[in-house]
Amino acid sequence: MSPTLRMAVLLGTVVCGVWAVGQAPVSQPAAVLPDLGVGASLHGRRIFPADNPWNKDISAEAVDPNSAKIVASIGLEKSLHPDFGTPYGIPYVVVSGTQPKVPIVFRSYGGESDPGPYPIPLDAPIEGGANAPGDRHVLVLDRDNWKLYELFRGFPDLANKRWGAAGGAIFDLNSNKLRPAGWSSSDAAGLPILPGLVRYDEIVEQGELTHAVRFTVTRSRRAYVPPATHYAARSNDPTLPPMGMRVRLKASYDINGFPQVAQTILKGLKKYGMIVADNGGDWYVTGAPDPRWNDQEIDTLKRVHGRDFEVVKMEGLVTR
Repeated sequence: MSPTLRMAVLLGTVVCGVWAVGQAPVSQPAAVLPDLGVGASLHGRRIFPADNPWNKDISAEAVDPNSAKIVASIGLEKSLHPDFGTPYGIPYVVVSGTQPKVPIVFRSYGGESDPGPYPIPLDAPIEGGANAPGDRHVLVLDRDNWKLYELFRGFPDLANKRWGAAGGAIFDLNSNKLRPAGWSSSDAAGLPILPGLVRYDEIVEQGELTHAVRFTVTRSRRAYVPPATHYAARSNDPTLPPMGMRVRLKASYDINGFPQVAQTILKGLKKYGMIVADNGGDWYVTGAPDPRWNDQEIDTLKRVHGRDFEVVKMEGLVTR
């Protein structure tokens, strides 16, 4: 990792002098550009248009008729699991519009991937680290062209100045256009990852979660509901959650007694909910790593259980 990116990881938005740890959140005008670097602050700029499904207020939406059975299949007594913190989570890097684009060699899902080149630095952060197994997601936000580039199982090829990946997707963040029906992305559901991450800059700097959050389940259904475009299971059991299904924290859930960071996240889960994006641990909520997270405060989210959620009524279920 280059010195510039390493410094961004350690200091985040502090290097830009916008705010300092311990200060109250500072509201930023909409015209402020996101910072550059790993885990950089977006200064309140919302990913995707305001009417995008990720940004939709679902607090008043009807409850799905099958909600109780689906929640039970995920686990009523299982705890919400924050899959992010000081060292954990899916990292991202913000680049400028002048970032050089490099070729991408797709190994597995080239037919469902957007062709390169992508503006991904060769030292871009990889989920889990350079030697990690697993999904190895790589997320790059072009702040000037407002586009998102994501890889699944990304491996840098330094000798040839390119990246290899199982699959990849490009999202125009000024548009609500979905992936083609039946296509995956860098995520099983065919969704972008970055818009669903819990990020330090929004929770602490802005003091508000204004979008749905990505979460995983162990068992899913062979079905998807928009904005998802892909399923990743064989079972047709209607009590299992399809990809793209949305849940919300019940309005009656008492968040008093939680630390402020946790309260901010829980308020967002009541208003915007969570979207099933992949198979993984049950009730695992995804966020971006940051050395400034207080892991003890984040861990209080484990007091919340599956029984505290309800499924938002699903429309447009696809089973074929």
